[in-house]
Amino acid sequence: MTATIHGMSTTSPTSTAATAAQAVARYGYVPFMLVGLNGAGIAVAAAGAPKYWLLAILAVAIATALLVERIIPYDSEWNHDRADGMRDRIHVAVNETLILASVAAIPLLAAIVPAPQLWPHSWPFVTQVLAAILVADFGITVVHLASHKVGVLWRFHAVHHSVTRFYGLNGLMKHPLHQTVEMAAGVAPLILIGLPVDVASALALAVAIQLLLQHSNAEYRIGPAKYVLALNEGHRFHHLKWAGIGDVNFGLFTLVWDHLMRTFSYDPTRRFDSTQLGMAAKPDYPSSYLRQMIYPFTRDGGCHLGPAQSDHDPVCR
Repeated sequence: MTATIHGMSTTSPTSTAATAAQAVARYGYVPFMLVGLNGAGIAVAAAGAPKYWLLAILAVAIATALLVERIIPYDSEWNHDRADGMRDRIHVAVNETLILASVAAIPLLAAIVPAPQLWPHSWPFVTQVLAAILVADFGITVVHLASHKVGVLWRFHAVHHSVTRFYGLNGLMKHPLHQTVEMAAGVAPLILIGLPVDVASALALAVAIQLLLQHSNAEYRIGPAKYVLALNEGHRFHHLKWAGIGDVNFGLFTLVWDHLMRTFSYDPTRRFDSTQLGMAAKPDYPSSYLRQMIYPFTRDGGCHLGPAQSDHDPVCR
């Protein structure tokens, strides 16, 4: 708040503090998450510490994401619960549990399917994690692209695209079967060359943090990095509700593959609101968790990848 005293303008301490908090959040949020929390996760994993420390870091990431979305919201309306908050929390709990279970299963998979010891154990641990991120990014991006082209995959991926507000927890709002397919595509090649459990743990945390950032309702700034990193400014275009227009920016960690596949899209002048999100072909997509789990298995849960043939065979998106 600004006041005028004897012709001089003064700013209240509260207003100054709020402005400072917004500046810190706008420019410090992404480095804190990508470098700070991922760095902490890498340090914890490299030290072989109990896995609950990674869960603690994830909890800090979620709390930070929700706080920053209120300090510098892109759209303040997206911060309001639309009877979807509990559903999204269930998605997060279920899907994070599945990710943790998959990490825990790596030693068992290695015992069942012996892998050639090709993993670069001699590399610095942080380099191993970065290499794993790049390989996983490619596999997940390919499956993500395929999920917009192959009907059976879209049935399950559509759950993620049913959102009409864009905020951090949307990142883990996925059908468990689709998440399993995506993660398998990203991690299976790594397991086949001997992915260590500790590297997999750091990778799992990095995926969760990335999804929080990618779907964030925070108007943060990353400069030219927005053309390379798959963060919210570019990912909003992916959630446009119209088929074709929203089939862009598929990358999870980077946009490198989108540039190579010519699926990158960005318009700095565009602003988004809820009327542009979701699925134009299915504006009444089920919103409860249980119905979202069942709907892909029903006749109406599918779509035709091309011109609509009937009312029961809608065009995707």
